[in-house]
Parts: sequence; C-alpha cells; structure tokens
Amino acid sequence: MSDSEQEVVEHKVRRAVGASAMRRIGDIVAAEQRDDEQKAGVVRWFVRYAWLVALGIALFYAYWAGVI
Repeated sequence: MSDSEQEVVEHKVRRAVGASAMRRIGDIVAAEQRDDEQKAGVVRWFVRYAWLVALGIALFYAYWAGVI
C-alpha cells in the first residue's frame, strides 16, 4: 500500500469515527431535550394548578379556624 492510499484510508477512518461521535452526541442531546421537556411540563402543571391547591388549603384552614 502506498503512502497516498494509506492517507486516504486514514482519512476515511477519521471521517467514520467523527460521524459516529456526532451521532452519539446527537443521541445524548436528544435525550437531554426530552428530559428538559418533561421538567417543563411538570413546572407548567404546578403553575397551572398550584393556585387551586393553595386556595383549597386556605379554605380548609379558614373552616378549621372557624372563619367560615
């Protein structure tokens, strides 16, 4: 095998390794984005419904204290 052929093979190997690494990085980023979306969904739920829970607790406390 001549030097130029070996360089071509080495170049192809480097490209294949780089492409594989990029796919792995893409998988990791996609997994992190899914986790972030789940966390954002939980936060949205709390923002949407936490005031109802707080109101229920306040009403229960007012009933227990004899205000209502």
